[in-house]
Amino acid sequence: MATKKNQKPHAIMISFHLQGHIIPFVNLAIKLASKGFSVTFAHNEFIHHQISKSQSVTNSTEIDIFSQARSSGLDINYTTISDGFPVDFNRSANFNLVLESFINKFPDKVDEFVGKLVQSNSSDYFLIADTFSVWSAKIAKKYGLVNVSFWTEPALVFSLYYHLQLLRENGHVPVNGRRQNIDYVPGIKSINTKDFMSYFQDSELDLLHKVIFSAFDLVKSADFILCNTTQELEKETISALQQRQPFYAIGPLFATVSIPRSLLPESDCTEWLKTKPKGSVLYVSFGSLAKIDKNVILEIASGLLISEVNFIWVLRPGTVDFSDGIFPGGFENRMKERGLIVPWCSQDRVLLDPGVGGFLTHCGWNSVLESLWCGVPMICYPLFTDQPTNRKLVVDDWKIGINLCEGGVITKEEVVEKIESLMNGKRGDELRKEINKVRNVLQNALAKDGSSEKNFDCFVRDVVAQIHKRCVQV
Repeated sequence: MATKKNQKPHAIMISFHLQGHIIPFVNLAIKLASKGFSVTFAHNEFIHHQISKSQSVTNSTEIDIFSQARSSGLDINYTTISDGFPVDFNRSANFNLVLESFINKFPDKVDEFVGKLVQSNSSDYFLIADTFSVWSAKIAKKYGLVNVSFWTEPALVFSLYYHLQLLRENGHVPVNGRRQNIDYVPGIKSINTKDFMSYFQDSELDLLHKVIFSAFDLVKSADFILCNTTQELEKETISALQQRQPFYAIGPLFATVSIPRSLLPESDCTEWLKTKPKGSVLYVSFGSLAKIDKNVILEIASGLLISEVNFIWVLRPGTVDFSDGIFPGGFENRMKERGLIVPWCSQDRVLLDPGVGGFLTHCGWNSVLESLWCGVPMICYPLFTDQPTNRKLVVDDWKIGINLCEGGVITKEEVVEKIESLMNGKRGDELRKEINKVRNVLQNALAKDGSSEKNFDCFVRDVVAQIHKRCVQV
């Protein structure tokens, strides 16, 4: 196949099915299209259905999430791929069955989709998939496509997964409750094993571990790796990774046009926030995935009451068992004037509001980046996966947040203490000073001559060159 110099490179993007991955992946599609690429973007059919429901669209065929992007001149086609289950199938209740299908059956559907697309015309295609998509290397190789892996979490987490075998050889994975500082992972000065991702803590390996660990064996064959982080914030870790593979820090990736991305309907908190003084509201959210022990919710609720802080609390359906009530007596009546509980909301919009002065967070990476961008310091209560490692960056390295649970068991007294410290104390002022410094780093990185923009432009040049090289060889 001869390369057509006047034809735009065409990215095939197949999203991962979790909310925290969907948001930056959609943003990456917009970024690529804004640089002149053609994009074909595919969501899982079930994810498309959830997004449609969140937009109150009863007929999911009526929604095209990129319609506004196309109307602004961006070349993005949108479609869906079935995961092999009916839309109304209960995926949460059949987690292992769905995971087995993701490993063994979904790749065939992706193969069929990519094959038809590549054979239908002579565009210069390349593949972009989430690093956790274990099928990407095989399919890229089959169709002779440049293989781009997109990592949606920090470089620190990527590096730890990347060096899993080294950690195993040194006896530090699985952690099995031990706490030990290590300094031998390339690009990581020092980290305590307590700050490893939750999947390194476990001695029992299940199917989910298999997916994650396999993904990091396969990513070592990727042609390019994109990471939703900023060069200046993880300079040494990124530099070490770049010695191994082409690795580009291109974040933070934020939306530049309105794209439906939420799997749940979003409550509008704007009018309520208008009634609150500047910096007086604590925003509380534990993300889109984790379940939380009822006792934790009870202690946080009690702490919010005692502290008398204004707050917005996101309690997503499925976060906790609501069946027999979870709040302390009189909580809902006592919090009416200064508290707002919603099932879901537009988090970036809330954090941007001048009324918000703090964020009690699970430390999901999107939440960390959004909090940074909005200059809102954090109280950190990580739950699982990458969140304990993200907490290290926030609290220990960048010093823009504080820990909620120092002793292992959360209490309402500590909740009150940390809220007071962040919202009203000298410590809060120090954190705001530091987070404004980091915010400036992010803003500079996304400026025209900033590191993230330069890195993205470098990736664009490199991937185009690699596509042309492969086309000539073929």
